Amino acid sequence: MTVYASVVPFHQHELEKSFWLWLSTSSGDITSLKYNGVEYQDSSKYTHIGSGLGSATVSSKISGNYATITIATSTLTQYYVAVSGQSAIYIGTYTTAEPSVGELRFIARLAKSKVPNGIPQAEINGGTAIEGSDVYNVNGQTRSKFYSSVPFINDKVHGVTGSGVGIYMVMPGNAYETSGGGPFFRDINNQGSAQQELYWYMNSGHMITESFRTGFFGPYAMVFTSGSAPSSSLDTSFFSSLGLKGYVAASGRGTVKGTISGVASGFTIVVGLKNSAAQYWGTASGTSYTISGVKPGTYTATLYKKELEVGTGSVTVSAGGTATLNLSSNESVKSVIWQIGVPDGTPSGFLNSDKIEKMHPSDSRMGSWGPVTYTIGSSSPSSFPMAQFKSVNSPTTIRWTASSSQIGARTLRIRTTSSFAGGRPVITVNSWTSAIPAAPTQIDSRGVTRGTWRG
Repeated sequence: MTVYASVVPFHQHELEKSFWLWLSTSSGDITSLKYNGVEYQDSSKYTHIGSGLGSATVSSKISGNYATITIATSTLTQYYVAVSGQSAIYIGTYTTAEPSVGELRFIARLAKSKVPNGIPQAEINGGTAIEGSDVYNVNGQTRSKFYSSVPFINDKVHGVTGSGVGIYMVMPGNAYETSGGGPFFRDINNQGSAQQELYWYMNSGHMITESFRTGFFGPYAMVFTSGSAPSSSLDTSFFSSLGLKGYVAASGRGTVKGTISGVASGFTIVVGLKNSAAQYWGTASGTSYTISGVKPGTYTATLYKKELEVGTGSVTVSAGGTATLNLSSNESVKSVIWQIGVPDGTPSGFLNSDKIEKMHPSDSRMGSWGPVTYTIGSSSPSSFPMAQFKSVNSPTTIRWTASSSQIGARTLRIRTTSSFAGGRPVITVNSWTSAIPAAPTQIDSRGVTRGTWRG
């Protein structure tokens, strides 16, 4: 059996002028998506939360201009909301437990022939797997769904297109508040295979560094257009009238604002807030910042110089109130004899850092990883590898001729952002070799081969 909603308007039966969706009443899977009379749902795999709920209780209601479909299990409730006159599905996801698969995602499995244009680096059709079952070689180039990722702070709209159509995921406002990982976490947005897969990942174990949150995720939306990307500023205030579990209206939220000091000029400054229930962030304008739409509670604030944590604070937010928190950088800036690169929490400027987000380290388009010999005073940071692989480019050699005044006890500081399989640096200076450092806290996930450096 199926239920359906037509949204231009609800009584409209002229499919060529409308947007329709059909759902299974036994599983909640979306089995049909029609826009302007064209079917965009893949016929072999459906659209759903997670990998499909298997079985669920499905109900629907229409109130004024809104049709709400509720799909419920014991630990997850999925809401689809259609708005009269709009070619979009507004979505909310409510959980009381993390899914047993260890990730929470919405995935639209679309007809590839109708929307063939996804993110090129995520097109794997016809490829051969070279790492796990998710990194492929396609005609001499490496491809993966992981190479479609964008840091959360920058990922408000992403989508796929075809002739006269665009289908986009839109994450407006504070849609990421119940997700995990902070402003620079990134996850899968697209994969082109036999189907065109369009995702919004709410959380996963892909280089995650904090516990999963539960509660209301969203609102988010899947928007159909004639091709161009929609605005990220969707109005979702009508959710406050729908009675959805876990949704907190604007009237139940507050604001955090303040000033920032001590961060070197030339860097993007971001402030993040987090506690066990929610996360938020905002980019500073000059020396001030404002983060609105924050649920009541006490939050740890983090000040970032680009992606480097340089300060912290604590702030308590109340509904309808504005809390002030001024933040100052406590970064320890040392006097240096020499330095390679700029400490900003990223490998920016190093060898292959401009490619690592969109291809595998083994890709032939990468610059040679080495081993590299770097000479202080003449080599460029762009020749210094952004990643060290024990079996590929070890050792990296740094040549430095010290003056008489520079000889003596010195400290070499090496900043790393992530590691895999216990990897950590060991230093040899002339005839002296350092002890092996303690193994870093291990994240059970690949990182640099999936296009990320954060751990």
